[in-house]
Amino acid sequence: MHHLEGSDGPEQYTNMDLKTSAGYAVGDFGINLYFISAMTYLLYFYTDVLGISASAAAGVFAVARLIDAVTDPIMGALAERTRTRWGRMRPYLLLGPLPLGLISVLMFTVPNLDESGKLIWALSTYILFGVLYTVVTIPYATLTASLTDDYQARTRLSTYRIGCAFAGGFLVSVGTLPFVGIFADEAAGFQALMLVFACVATALMWVTFATTEEVVYPDSPRLPLRDSLKAIAQNRPLWIVIGIFSCGMLSFTIRQSTTVYFFIYNVGDPSLIGLFFGLTLGCMLMGIWCVPFLAARYGKAGATRLGAYLTIVACLGFYFTPYDAISMLFFWGSLVALGGTPVAVLGWAMLPDTVEYAQWRHGVRADGAIFSTASFFQKLAKTIGGAGVAAVLGLAGYVANTPQGDQALQAIHAVLTLAPIGIMLVLIVLTKLYALDETRHTELVAQIAREQAR
Repeated sequence: MHHLEGSDGPEQYTNMDLKTSAGYAVGDFGINLYFISAMTYLLYFYTDVLGISASAAAGVFAVARLIDAVTDPIMGALAERTRTRWGRMRPYLLLGPLPLGLISVLMFTVPNLDESGKLIWALSTYILFGVLYTVVTIPYATLTASLTDDYQARTRLSTYRIGCAFAGGFLVSVGTLPFVGIFADEAAGFQALMLVFACVATALMWVTFATTEEVVYPDSPRLPLRDSLKAIAQNRPLWIVIGIFSCGMLSFTIRQSTTVYFFIYNVGDPSLIGLFFGLTLGCMLMGIWCVPFLAARYGKAGATRLGAYLTIVACLGFYFTPYDAISMLFFWGSLVALGGTPVAVLGWAMLPDTVEYAQWRHGVRADGAIFSTASFFQKLAKTIGGAGVAAVLGLAGYVANTPQGDQALQAIHAVLTLAPIGIMLVLIVLTKLYALDETRHTELVAQIAREQAR
């Protein structure tokens, strides 16, 4: 691990200026225009706009997201070995956003094809979206470890970043249906909206490229594959963080995918969807700024565990609330979202710490391999969540654009409120096993510095 040539040591690169922090963070605003659009509305788009069945949509999600996840380690290895005058990660933020924007528009386009043709279209565009999304987001996420190696600075940077991510998610969640509603045809509305999102996201990723600088980089100019694999396989803190991350993503995916159906069919008032998402994501956005204080007081794992406790209590409250008690549905939904805030922030702050753990134990800095492995399992969780929701709907007899039977309504309600409870219980156990706290991480970084000074 080295500084850039000419730096004055650790103080030079652990304290980032506002320009770098903000420039890095806004990139996640753009990324989440795509991420939340796909997470929240793509299943609805497939079943109720494109016109494929819920079972077919489940197959699309399973295949496309699995391929998407498999490409993560490949991209991590490629980024880790990239050497340009712009650094290792930043070139992908320059070259990748434009094709990603184009495929995002096509993914939310309804072609003039028969049902089989539409299914092929959905599968092919979603696969391409996943590949290009990986090309951009793996280097973007890995860049955190290249901007600073300071334990608390990473928490602050992740807070800024996730704050922008939630702001992007807020815009998508609140603005999508009203924007689409302006158009006489939903298909035209979704396509136009994604064109706007693509332009904004591309510009913001270019801002990230222009305002950041990679100042922490490996000693070895080329990292052998066997060293990358060793840094992953023999890295206990990494696997715990991956488990925590995956639980958070699985819970979030299930909630986001199911909420649209819940308000359309169970509550019977789709006009509440934007307001609900706006309020819940607004609560997360405000709650973000408490996370660094919770992490400083209870540690990253402890703060994440507190959020899980809140989620469990709030999910139980949501489950026992009648459909017509709108204010209480909003209250419990806001607390569920607030409980998910710590893992959304601190997962990204914990992951770079495992890079130094591997460097301390094995003498190699495999940040690309570590981040891409975490992303692989996070996307695998997203695959299970998205395909699982679609599969449950299909098994429960869901039929798009018609009143649902009791079995389908009960399935939607149970998946939205009870499934996250079991997931949070697993997350709590994992946080109890995580031992790479600030004191231990500081010791590791100091030992690495002493070894390099010899």
